[in-house]
Amino acid sequence: MLRFIFRLSQGGNQVAGVTLTLVMGLTVVDVFLRVLGKPLVGVFELVAFFGAVVIGFSIPFTSWVRGHIYVDFLIMKFSKGARKGIHLFTRLLGMGLFILIGWNLFKMAGDLHRSGEVSPTLHVPFYPVVYAIGVVCLIQALVLIADTVKVAKERYE
Repeated sequence: MLRFIFRLSQGGNQVAGVTLTLVMGLTVVDVFLRVLGKPLVGVFELVAFFGAVVIGFSIPFTSWVRGHIYVDFLIMKFSKGARKGIHLFTRLLGMGLFILIGWNLFKMAGDLHRSGEVSPTLHVPFYPVVYAIGVVCLIQALVLIADTVKVAKERYE
């Protein structure tokens, strides 16, 4: 199961990397075309959509490899048992938070789909991106479940 969650988060990170490359390419092309007086229409909207994908899809893998800022100077003063309890509590709290966020994003995406809301210039629907970020939140909850297993087996620190 841990390998599956790792591969899932790694796949999301690869999607984020490809999307970031696309954002850079679009931006460079748009800048050059602006110099020529012919900017690309809707690049701002696409960069906003793609930015959500880059950030959202990179979170689970970053969490898996513990690539985020981790402030542990206070926690390290506690005993090993207390640290384990704190790690378990924060992972469970995080799981609940990401499940709640994912659930609400699914509801929001459904509302956006029903209302037919689209971006102003390109008329791209919002709901697919919102659904995708909802899925990523559930993947992050799985990563936190994996962290909980690692903490319980004392393979976290």
